[in-house]
Amino acid sequence: MTGWGGLLEPDGSPHPQARSPARMQYVRGMSQPADSPRRPSRTSSPSETPETAAGSRAAAQRLKMRRELSAAAMELFATKGYEATTVDEIAAAGGVARRTFFRHFRSKEEAIFPDHDDTLVRAEAVLNAAPPHEHPLDTVCRGIKEVMRMYAASPAVSVARYKLTREVPTLREAEIASVARYERLFTRYLLGHFDEHDHHDDNDDPLLAEVAASAVVTAHNHVLRRWLRAGGQGDVEAQLDHAFSIVRDTFGTGIGAGRSTAQDRRKPDEQSSAPASASVNGDVLVAVARTDAPLDEVMRTIERALKQT
Repeated sequence: MTGWGGLLEPDGSPHPQARSPARMQYVRGMSQPADSPRRPSRTSSPSETPETAAGSRAAAQRLKMRRELSAAAMELFATKGYEATTVDEIAAAGGVARRTFFRHFRSKEEAIFPDHDDTLVRAEAVLNAAPPHEHPLDTVCRGIKEVMRMYAASPAVSVARYKLTREVPTLREAEIASVARYERLFTRYLLGHFDEHDHHDDNDDPLLAEVAASAVVTAHNHVLRRWLRAGGQGDVEAQLDHAFSIVRDTFGTGIGAGRSTAQDRRKPDEQSSAPASASVNGDVLVAVARTDAPLDEVMRTIERALKQT
């Protein structure tokens, strides 16, 4: 992955711009199946098994230790400088042995990113628990909001970390590598909504899925950088929703256009109705939607029909 998609790319780095918006049609019939296995929610059951409770406590303690070591590293980097700070000094400041530090981080640059592993797990949980008729691109947008919430939970720390990573190329590269993990996760998810037997040479769906995932990540990063430069002030979630609406308008209606799908290949009496459709006849707009169709999808379908008039 190149630096253009990183959260912390230098000012002025060019962003690739599509010459014309790609139009994608996701395979509706292959959205997250209602009976597919999903990760159990922490709140889905009134009680937990001892093993689950113990695992949750261990994960919480691990994250607490990672954050404490990260705080110690940040303070040392600010006072001594990044290059002059050693792992031994970070471990001592965090009250642990050197080997304990390396159980949590592989290097000192990783120490200022304590939450990315857990945030990646939460983002994946959002994808796994997606409603069956939610547009996959909307699901990915919801997934990456977990990353924004991670930064927004501690604005002062996030701003300080942003300033530090802009000064230290090694840290900037580490952050870009973290971003690449999210992008790979979202690309895999979008690819999972295609007919796996239809990835032939002249099919652009895999390319469009990768571009769409990159677009979501880039929109998120653009808003995040702007928020960090403003000192962590402002309604960052509203800004993010606006950026995502641009991505949806550009990429939300075309993956797989022109090819048959499992839905298309069914007999007419076996085909299920689309979640929402709309048509305009003269001055009258007619909309048809499933009762379980997401409201935002219905509204976007109506909006697209109105634009075509």
